[in-house]
Amino acid sequence: MSENEIGIGSRVRHPQFGEGIITGVKQSTYSINFKERGRLEISKAYVDLEILEAVTVDPDMVSMSEVEHTLIKILRRWAETHEIVHLGNKWVGGKIILQPANDTLKSKEIPIETFFHKIIMIRDRLRVLEQNINSHSILTDEDKIHLQQYITRIYGSLTSFNILFDNREDHFIGESSKKDDL
Repeated sequence: MSENEIGIGSRVRHPQFGEGIITGVKQSTYSINFKERGRLEISKAYVDLEILEAVTVDPDMVSMSEVEHTLIKILRRWAETHEIVHLGNKWVGGKIILQPANDTLKSKEIPIETFFHKIIMIRDRLRVLEQNINSHSILTDEDKIHLQQYITRIYGSLTSFNILFDNREDHFIGESSKKDDL
């Protein structure tokens, strides 16, 4: 079968998995949603795949894969664009003082705005990491969920910094807060 013969939306029958609909076309495989088995990848070279109703591929049509790759490129290009997050008014102009327990060592002062900016950068990079995980083409859904759980725990570790935010909707939300939302 060539890609020009069969496209997304075509109905097929597999001898083992039954009837299904093609939902994706890759270079060497079809993504097919079977009624009884769910979504499976079947090689285009598989000869026992019976075409029940063919939908031809329009040569000018853009594939989902092309759309996905384009979207990923755009997201990566603009990933450094940050949303505006406001520091709580009581902290503006403040400073963080790091005082070692050893009195012979010098303390360190950091403008709270600098510290706050670094916290926001961590959050932005975690969000980009989440997007990359969710759009990754090789990771399984189970792998994605496993990695998302680590990110959720990281957010939970950062909830201590919520006191710095002006708006509650900018707060970090950890695992227990997400369960409460369900």
